[in-house]
Amino acid sequence: MSAKTRNTTDDAIAEEAARWVVALTADSAAEREQARAGFERWQKEDRRHAEAAAGMEHLVEQLQRMRAGGTTRPARAALNAALASGRRTRSRRPVAALAIVLALGLPGWLAVRAYPPAELMAALTADAHTGTGEWASRTLADNTRLTLGSGSAVDLRFDESRRTVELLRGEIFVDVAPDASRPFVVETPQGRMRALGTRFSVSRETDRGEDATVLTVVESKVSVEIPALPDRLVVQAGQRLRLTAAGPGPVTAVDVRSVEGAWRFRQLVVQGEPLPDVLERLSRYRRGLIHFDRAALQSYTVSAVLPLDDTDRALSLLTASFPAIRVRTLTPWVVLVDAPGHP
Repeated sequence: MSAKTRNTTDDAIAEEAARWVVALTADSAAEREQARAGFERWQKEDRRHAEAAAGMEHLVEQLQRMRAGGTTRPARAALNAALASGRRTRSRRPVAALAIVLALGLPGWLAVRAYPPAELMAALTADAHTGTGEWASRTLADNTRLTLGSGSAVDLRFDESRRTVELLRGEIFVDVAPDASRPFVVETPQGRMRALGTRFSVSRETDRGEDATVLTVVESKVSVEIPALPDRLVVQAGQRLRLTAAGPGPVTAVDVRSVEGAWRFRQLVVQGEPLPDVLERLSRYRRGLIHFDRAALQSYTVSAVLPLDDTDRALSLLTASFPAIRVRTLTPWVVLVDAPGHP
């Protein structure tokens, strides 16, 4: 089979899958039940049908949780017009992508993704914040240099006796100006980090439902005060510490030049990390959805330097490193990552 024929077949299957998505989200329960029976028969007709169905069902499940409700009737009407246009132009790929967007009520979700409620709230209440895919640096009143990564927000509490930065979300890099009379502290729900030197980063992360704080020290050291623990920990330059509700994890070594370079050049530097974790971190820098099956990709380990200001290029670099990985861009807002050969 030629590449052109294979691509045409794949596009046709994607279009069929999109039609099933619309049928399976019909307003009528009877219509949905009838569609489910036909959908199961369609999956059994061809292995590629089953693969397409699996990807679509995962995407539908994720996006349906995000939308509060409503009817798919307008989406189906627009879809029919889009499919008719696709037949006239013989361009199936855009039609299939549009089908998914319309069927899932994606425009509303994309608005939430581009401006999540937490980011909107941060914009209204936080002392400093960034949106998805944005970075910002500012010099504070004490001459400390503060850099905010993508989707980050902080509150600042500075007075004659203290300098406190509360990290509400996201990640920051600080280059602390010396002031012997006022300690510089970064606070998160997992702990209080007091600078005993100058440069370090703090990030708030959520990994499979668990909230965590990650401290990385680039220069000198940082004292860490953890709730319910009597003693403070001291993290040295070149070390990283992860904090969760269960307490501190092990201190691990990091390359400080890579850390500084990552912030300066907006890069993601990873060494021996599972591919799903890397995709999760990339998704924080993309105004859209990177959808993937964690179980299917867990066996792939990544060591790479990836650009955070160009997630399309980052995904291309990953596929070049792992030929078995497939990246499909349905629209600029929806990317599917899978491993077709995974059982």
